[in-house]
Amino acid sequence: MIEPIKRIDLNRLFESHREEYLDAIAKACDAGSFSGGIYADKFDEEFATYCGVAAATGVNNGTSALHCAMMALGIGIGDEVIVPANTFIATAWGPTYAGATPVFVDCTSDTWELDANKIEDAVTKKTKAIIGVHLYGQPFDVDEVTKIAKCYGLHVVEDCAQAHGALYKGRKTGGLVDIGCFSFYPGKNLCCFGEGGSVTSDYWPYIEHIIRLKNHGSDIRYHHDEIGYNMRLEGIQGAVLSVSLKYLDAWTAKRRTIGKRYDREIINPYITLQRHPDNTETVYHLYVVTVPDRDAFLRHMDSKGIMCDMHYPIPCHLQKAYSFLNYKRGDCPNAEYLAEHCCSLPMFPELREDEIERVIEACNSFRM
Repeated sequence: MIEPIKRIDLNRLFESHREEYLDAIAKACDAGSFSGGIYADKFDEEFATYCGVAAATGVNNGTSALHCAMMALGIGIGDEVIVPANTFIATAWGPTYAGATPVFVDCTSDTWELDANKIEDAVTKKTKAIIGVHLYGQPFDVDEVTKIAKCYGLHVVEDCAQAHGALYKGRKTGGLVDIGCFSFYPGKNLCCFGEGGSVTSDYWPYIEHIIRLKNHGSDIRYHHDEIGYNMRLEGIQGAVLSVSLKYLDAWTAKRRTIGKRYDREIINPYITLQRHPDNTETVYHLYVVTVPDRDAFLRHMDSKGIMCDMHYPIPCHLQKAYSFLNYKRGDCPNAEYLAEHCCSLPMFPELREDEIERVIEACNSFRM
């Protein structure tokens, strides 16, 4: 029986650095540093340096990072925030949790990122910000989005949950606009052993505000200056992330080697690949393709012992949770097409050469 190829295999990552991870966890436990503390603070400093920003502050997950970013920007009830229709739903949760309304905008037909040409039609007097997502590890068109934002006096937030270390015009994500929001959920390019996230910025007052918000609205213990939240990064996760960060560039290089092989060698005309503009360097968090008949393709790949996935089969504007906004099919046609035809191939740094070849061969042998 042929050994199945997983879409992602977290056990291989852990086993490759088992002793180092366990030692880091033990040190955090020995120090009693569990909620925030020295290991979370140490990672904040390391991650800010890695992203090339003035400061970073860890939070309990990437969704909280987006929520905190909205509040730090003063966004709340009655405001609107432009959000890509093609993204994981957490991008929309950020403004929603802050009391604002997400306004969904379509993606492009080739990069599958937020379509800057569609933004102006969605801007109203209530619009306060734009969230761009570096989806699948591919940076969105930051310059065009920022240009529009400046015309209307809007903030820009980058959702970097899938793009740790990705480059836009030679600059790393996380420091390209007002605020960057990261997730360290297991399976991310930079991951912890549970939940974790970070907010990055070159503007210290934003970070200072988020530090207060995540710590029950308190700068001084038992003095609560505003309504706050319990959103601190756990110390053990900070310790784990410091280990992972040391290997991120090496893991990214492996992802790029695999992704570029897929780019070159998957030549089946039935399979459409994501476009990567020359002024960007993706980190291949996910390797997403589209096919005319997804069910047939998934059956074909399963018959070859290759596990695939779907990111994401329902676009945000058509989710039941947002039915009250009255979006309908046809409002974001590119996102809708992608949702109905997308498929994610195996992509993780520990893929073996024989497995990469099997994925490519299986893709090229698919027929309608």
